[in-house]
Amino acid sequence: MSSGRAHAARAHAARVRSALRVVAVTILGAVALLAGLVWTPAVADAASRPTLRGTGGAVVSDEQLATAVGLDVLRAGGNAVDGAVATALALAVVSPEAGNLGGGGFAIVRLDPDAEPLFLDFRETAPAAATRTMYLDADGEPVPEASTVGALAVGVPGSPAGLYTLHRRFGRLPGARVVEPARRLAARGFPVSRRMAATLESASARLARFPEAAAVWLPGGAPPPVGSTMRLPRLADTLERYAQSGPSAIHEGAVAAAVADTVQRQGGILTAADLAAYEPVWRQPVRWSGFGWQAATADLPSSGGILLAGAVGMLERIGLETLTTGLGAVRSHRLAEVWRRTYADRFLLGDPWTTEAAAGELLASAWLTRRARAIDLERATPSRAVEPWPGARAEGAAVESLDTTHLSVIDAGGGAVALTTTLNGAFGSGVFVAEAGFFLNNEMDDFAAAPGRPNLYGLVQGEANAVRPGRRMLSSMSPTVAWRDDATGSEVLALGGRGGSRIPTATLQVLLGFVVDHLGLQAAVDRPRVHHQWLPDALFHEPDALSPESLEALAARGHALEVARSLAQVHAARSFVAASDPAEETAAHTPRWHEAAADPRGGGGTAGVVEPLP
Repeated sequence: MSSGRAHAARAHAARVRSALRVVAVTILGAVALLAGLVWTPAVADAASRPTLRGTGGAVVSDEQLATAVGLDVLRAGGNAVDGAVATALALAVVSPEAGNLGGGGFAIVRLDPDAEPLFLDFRETAPAAATRTMYLDADGEPVPEASTVGALAVGVPGSPAGLYTLHRRFGRLPGARVVEPARRLAARGFPVSRRMAATLESASARLARFPEAAAVWLPGGAPPPVGSTMRLPRLADTLERYAQSGPSAIHEGAVAAAVADTVQRQGGILTAADLAAYEPVWRQPVRWSGFGWQAATADLPSSGGILLAGAVGMLERIGLETLTTGLGAVRSHRLAEVWRRTYADRFLLGDPWTTEAAAGELLASAWLTRRARAIDLERATPSRAVEPWPGARAEGAAVESLDTTHLSVIDAGGGAVALTTTLNGAFGSGVFVAEAGFFLNNEMDDFAAAPGRPNLYGLVQGEANAVRPGRRMLSSMSPTVAWRDDATGSEVLALGGRGGSRIPTATLQVLLGFVVDHLGLQAAVDRPRVHHQWLPDALFHEPDALSPESLEALAARGHALEVARSLAQVHAARSFVAASDPAEETAAHTPRWHEAAADPRGGGGTAGVVEPLP
């Protein structure tokens, strides 16, 4: 650890101990629930404490029960993959709006520093009957809600096969052991959190349009009250089958038939054959280096890793590390100009088979240098004057729903997994498979319904992301594992977030806060953010991100400024081991430390370590 971080840790030791007592109560309460005991949830505000630190591994997710499941699996001897899959399955129970069996996602895995990190793509696909005009009316105009609400919006889920594939390749514990905590939560019940109740309330009007969903999630016509017990016996049965048979329990047989029947009765095109044909794909991640770190993140069909790597490359070229820490007008201007250019290039991206540009082209040194040289360090460049990589025909970038969930897990040995899953919108399409107990996604909305023309959000997407049968829709999810190894020691950082097109910019700002500004991990996660995505041509900022003087200076530079209540949520976990002292005979004096930081935005995020500091 750098001397600055070590000093900060000592200075806040008393606060750490106090915060750990709060966290210990929360996690122990969750473990008690997992054992079938009565539990009233405690709430620990991530923003009120310094970075949580300890040994044995770390887990961070959107729900404290899911985090507790991951920690329990690590304590049982599981590795980071065991912990990540168990946490993800628990989120499928306790975070129904985003955690899922009816959606998809991405994972970055780095269990061994001597092995290459890998990228698992379990993104949803378009059904075989999908057509490029399926969301347009007779005049070629997008039909309102056709790609967002209801059965026609459902893509082929990837999560059941993806999580199984991830565990089968790298997991250490038996598969049934990893599934069991989620099954138990669904069968025995769990207390409704404040975050869940608020999410259900905000989506209640839409859920009420689907009788199967309303019967479970709006009993009596309203969300269940905070602290009440929620039991999901049908989902428990599905998870039990999944533990016994793997993804075939969901992609084939009775559950697949129920999914297909539910979709088709409500006007969708997904079939049992689509489910049976689905396969996740192992791919090479986007690899990049910057500011003394190496990193691996998602490649296509996610744009997130390309956006993140391109931004880092340009920021190094324009000297971001020479600036004072914090946002301010100068740093915010440079971030906006870099993002303006990376998001312009996003227009060309899509499924790996249809994309009009690849990571190697958009991250080529010559192209990043050309992009960086075009940045005016004193004036904002109008977005209409920034064209994508040569060959583009577009004017805009995609918008995605903000409802995704991310988890980060690091095990006792420093193995790391960053995993992001999504249903796209909150509760996906709203379609609920009553017989199986889970919601289905509305990921078809992440395709371009009308390439080259404004979508329902007034933005334009490219031909590369047009609706095509069997293809994967473009995403901005950015699960990332970063690491460094030098004379001071070695460390690994796993992070990612939820927030649609804002995920890459939020993830980058957490990285910059930790790597460049040397903030503590929690402080880097908490720090207010800004965002730019080419079109609309606006610099979005959280209410407390910029001082009045900075706002005035940015407006003078030509930026259109807009307030955003929250710019994505990022969860991060870290492992660190100091370089051993040559004078010591063994490495016993150089323990591996673990840290975890949950984003306080949105509420509910919880970080935990296996063995907190005493």
